[in-house]
Amino acid sequence: MSAVPGSAPDQAILETGSTTDIVGYRLRRAQLSVFQRFLAAFESLDLRPAEYSALALIGDNPGRKQTEIAEILGIKRANFVALINSLEGRALTERRTADGDRRANALYLTAEGTRFLARARAVQDEFEADCVARLGGNKARDTLLELLSKLS
Repeated sequence: MSAVPGSAPDQAILETGSTTDIVGYRLRRAQLSVFQRFLAAFESLDLRPAEYSALALIGDNPGRKQTEIAEILGIKRANFVALINSLEGRALTERRTADGDRRANALYLTAEGTRFLARARAVQDEFEADCVARLGGNKARDTLLELLSKLS
């Protein structure tokens, strides 16, 4: 049994085990917490998690098709187009016609995008170090990643 924080002592204790003991519930709560901390860490860069992921993948894989990056990230085509439009509007990415497929767009970072991603990676490195420390170190991180891979 878990009491609700801030509840009066004379109130009945709220039983939460039927939700807090569920893997999916705990994963979702952890995800929300991590995203809130991510948003705070990246606030000065005005960068959301999906945008960081897209920039990092484009930076690591210049010239890959827009559909490939969207698929890896699990983002629907229409939503990814809006995300790339936003990054392109900030002069961080550019689309070029893909080699061998004039109907497809290949994605590249601009020079500004490369500089911006370097700053974002530094913030991400600090953010990741904080997450690892909260977990109890690299061994716990590796265990968590191994366990999560079993669910995906």
